[in-house]
Amino acid sequence: MTTARSDKPFKAAEHRRERSAVRQTLGSTGDDAAVPPTRAFGDPWRAPKDGKAWMPVHVDRQCWMRK
Repeated sequence: MTTARSDKPFKAAEHRRERSAVRQTLGSTGDDAAVPPTRAFGDPWRAPKDGKAWMPVHVDRQCWMRK
């Protein structure tokens, strides 16, 4: 699993890309039904991960967890 300091820059860029697409769609068609869906932007699987990691079931989790 990859890690990054933060996924905030990715989220900001994706929201910027979404707002731009909405503005372009509304400016050219004027129809709010033609606006691309929000889910089309900001795919969490493409984002850099912010240090959270998946831990397999067979590993003793108690020795690695803080609480």
